[in-house]
Amino acid sequence: LDYIVCKIPRWDLNKFEGVSHQIGSSMKSVGEVMAIGRTFEEVIQKGLRMIGQGMHGFTGNRNLCFDDIEKELAEPTDMRIFSIAEALEKGFPVDKIHDLTKIDKWFIYKLKNIINIKNELCRYDKIEDVPAELILKSKINGFSDFQLARHVLKSEPENINNDMMKVRSYRKSLGIVPFVKQIDTLAAEYPALTNYLYLTYSASEHDVSFDRDGRSIVVLGSGPYRIGSSVEFDWCSVNAVETIRKEGYRSVMINYNPETVSTDYDTCDRLYFDELTFERILDITEVEAPGGVIVSVGGQIPNNLAMRLYNEKIPVLGTSPVSIDRAENRHKFSSMCDSLSIDQPKWKELSSVDDIMEFVDRIGFPVLIRPSYVLSGAAMNVVSNKNELTHYLDLAAQVSKQYPVVVTEFIENAKEIEIDAVADRGEIIAYAISEHVEFAGVHSGDATMVFPAQKIYFETARRIKRISRLIAKELDITGPFNIQFLAKDNEIKVIECNLRASRSMPFVSKVLKTNLINLATKIMLGLPVEKPHKSVFDLDYVGVKAPQFSFSRLAKADPVLGVDMASTGEVGCIGEGFYEAILKAMFSVGYRVPEKSILLSTGPARSKVELLNSARALIQRGHKLYATRGTRQFLNNAGIEAEIAYWPDEKKAPNTVELIKSREVDLVVNIPKNLSPSELNNDYIIRRSAVDFNVPLLTNARLASAFILAFCRLKTEDLAIKSWDMY
Repeated sequence: LDYIVCKIPRWDLNKFEGVSHQIGSSMKSVGEVMAIGRTFEEVIQKGLRMIGQGMHGFTGNRNLCFDDIEKELAEPTDMRIFSIAEALEKGFPVDKIHDLTKIDKWFIYKLKNIINIKNELCRYDKIEDVPAELILKSKINGFSDFQLARHVLKSEPENINNDMMKVRSYRKSLGIVPFVKQIDTLAAEYPALTNYLYLTYSASEHDVSFDRDGRSIVVLGSGPYRIGSSVEFDWCSVNAVETIRKEGYRSVMINYNPETVSTDYDTCDRLYFDELTFERILDITEVEAPGGVIVSVGGQIPNNLAMRLYNEKIPVLGTSPVSIDRAENRHKFSSMCDSLSIDQPKWKELSSVDDIMEFVDRIGFPVLIRPSYVLSGAAMNVVSNKNELTHYLDLAAQVSKQYPVVVTEFIENAKEIEIDAVADRGEIIAYAISEHVEFAGVHSGDATMVFPAQKIYFETARRIKRISRLIAKELDITGPFNIQFLAKDNEIKVIECNLRASRSMPFVSKVLKTNLINLATKIMLGLPVEKPHKSVFDLDYVGVKAPQFSFSRLAKADPVLGVDMASTGEVGCIGEGFYEAILKAMFSVGYRVPEKSILLSTGPARSKVELLNSARALIQRGHKLYATRGTRQFLNNAGIEAEIAYWPDEKKAPNTVELIKSREVDLVVNIPKNLSPSELNNDYIIRRSAVDFNVPLLTNARLASAFILAFCRLKTEDLAIKSWDMY
């Protein structure tokens, strides 16, 4: 073979509170990438960029610090590769790194080679002074223009994009450009005619010819599966590519995730198995000269590139990147909403702790805080008091003008509603309004979604459609988009608007039986489409999308839902009514109907009230209830019998943890609340025990209530098993 492939896993352990970062025989990664090149150094650097966690390769990464480098080398964690880079930078001998890691010396020598080239580059301050041979050598060894700018021009974050373009134009003036090579699937036994392509500098000619007639359409894929972006966006990419081919255009796919359908070589006319970086997309569009690039079906990675591609005069199909920027930029979107008289939660971007405290005093708790840069732990948090606020601001490594913190008013007990839609030059062609079972405060990717929305006022739905029409017209949306709303007492506030396909688009398309991406792609290609008849949106069945979690694989992680997404998968189910659909969905993600007793620890007063009817239904169904002290007292006062279950730190029986361990209970409902540290710790022990002993656990009162009422009202044999086309 004349190429080498490197597969690197993607971990998202920072999303979880308290999780162990050590890696071992139990799989913790949520996705993977595959890099193709012609040298080991090239593929390892490409792969580290592809992972998409802010790393620029093996070198040139800022803000990485290891307290104990030897420990980091000896005990494998998700950051081990970067600890090797740090050790080599500090002058650790190859033998010492080998002794600590037991990694073969061949690999360590190759990694050392990358550091040696980086040190050579750092001797220069101007790109024009760097010898052409060294620039070519660094490109052959996987250095990006970004890394060259950082090492040679010592670029600061605010100038890095301009400096990167300087490096690019100088490199091209020397004739140093990558070549498109074909994957040889037949190991040179016979000529291989695949459309499986990659770019490399270790070559002197292209393996393919380019038509450059404007009939090629480039689709940017979604990159690695990770928490927040998974197979949903691959479904969108594949449907876009299929529509492009059906309409007589050549489809060009750029993606590098070996798990996806979009990286099957027979899905599209040309597959570039390469990076979704600005540099690489420019390289590909320069040789392909496509009629346009679609950035709205691959999630956030392509969406973030829209404005830079537009500035380089690359035709972006669909909604203008200027509009995408207006929706993505908080300040621009906020002032647009104000000009359209659209309500939104109060928010401010603040750059000092004093300003944050002053703003919080003015709007009151709870608030949502979102630092720009954190060392560890989840980036976003809802805080309910000053102690929590101080704790999370301490986790934010810096609060400054360069790293501001966004503080947003958090509206309690508000319903979250989403609209997924497709528009043509500002006019909505098709839409789907869905609601979350859980109140706002649970990330939309972790929420249980119901479509069509079952429990929203007619007036609320009318206002949501009106606001969506206003936004679509103002931003002249052409293609897919998603808007998230908060609704409370018929007041509607807009949380955010994404001018791209959302993770719920495959789900609503399947429930509606109208492929929204097919529709959106035709519109983006400038083709006429027929507006679906109103009857399409009038369904006599219900779909429920439920999240799948992997807490059992993540030792010590707290299995509680919050504003940062934690689920690693999802299911979609259809039923004649809401209770049938939710029961099917909950069974599909591993819940089962309890046969024995149920343990209730229902947290805040509102959750206790929320679960009152469910507790009654459980008693009527013949279940025995165990409850922690406060919950038991509340139930007894309401005339519901429950036996006390003592907290884990009380050495009395029956103890909550013992009930779980002995399988005395086969459903645990534990609703977290932010009060005393001892209560928080006890709650965590109960939740973690349920996960460790495989007892179904519910941590949201509204979801628990819906599931309990569903299995109390319906028997398993009442669930109709029908094929999709029978609904």
